[in-house]
Amino acid sequence: MKKIIKHPRRLLGVALTYIILLAVAFVFLFPILWLVLASFSKSGSIYSFKGFFPTDYSFDTFVRLFTDTDMYNYPRWFANTLFIAVMSSLLGTFLTILTAYCMSRFRFKSRKALMKTTLLLGMFPSFMTMTAVYLLCTQFNLINQHWGLILIYAAGAPMGYLTQKGFFDTISVSVDEAARIDGANNFQIFVKITLPLAKPMIVYTLLSSFVWPWSDFILPKLLLKNKDLYTVAVGLMSLDDTEFSRFAAGSVFIALPIVIFYFALSKFLISGLSAGAVKQ
Repeated sequence: MKKIIKHPRRLLGVALTYIILLAVAFVFLFPILWLVLASFSKSGSIYSFKGFFPTDYSFDTFVRLFTDTDMYNYPRWFANTLFIAVMSSLLGTFLTILTAYCMSRFRFKSRKALMKTTLLLGMFPSFMTMTAVYLLCTQFNLINQHWGLILIYAAGAPMGYLTQKGFFDTISVSVDEAARIDGANNFQIFVKITLPLAKPMIVYTLLSSFVWPWSDFILPKLLLKNKDLYTVAVGLMSLDDTEFSRFAAGSVFIALPIVIFYFALSKFLISGLSAGAVKQ
């Protein structure tokens, strides 16, 4: 009798769980669906929408996005953003991995104090430093320079090294000790042993370092004044109200590299590669 009584309750709980999950999924997916449909709007203006959705649909918006570049050069903005994001992610990943490895494997004076300081500074929003960043960029002639953005993004990336440090902490120190017995130095241990074991974290760092400059608006808007140097985020925000469908199409298209990179690198996002590397 107890099983018969509990069974309907269990079914009711499962049903409520699925209903809640579907409601949450709808809340998150509806804006994406609306933006995708808006990108196919034939009129191009948001004022022609009937309710939430366009009245007429056309693929011409995506054609104009890459062909009509007299006023709004989206291909150039896309190339600028790709260059900044790729260079920032490569340089930022290099600095972050080095910082995390040093904090994980080496013991030195004020190490814990430095870790606490970086953790505290990371709690402050980045826009609080915009005035200082702008003044420094004017002094170093980095206004209207893509490399100015790259250096700022890369320099700020190591502030989030704690995640990478935690991963390096999971790699047994016995691996390093065995390598030192065989005559390897610190650099050889890092390059030939630690980095191959840390592929998942390197890929994660690359992706996270790529997403920030790829989607950032505040810093490029602050430093880039020339329209030809705009990133996609800044360029799309400069569109007129009558070009909303182009704005939507550009927003949809800019999501493609993130999706492509994720699926291309997802096979490396496997944790625990170091498990079993050393026989305990």
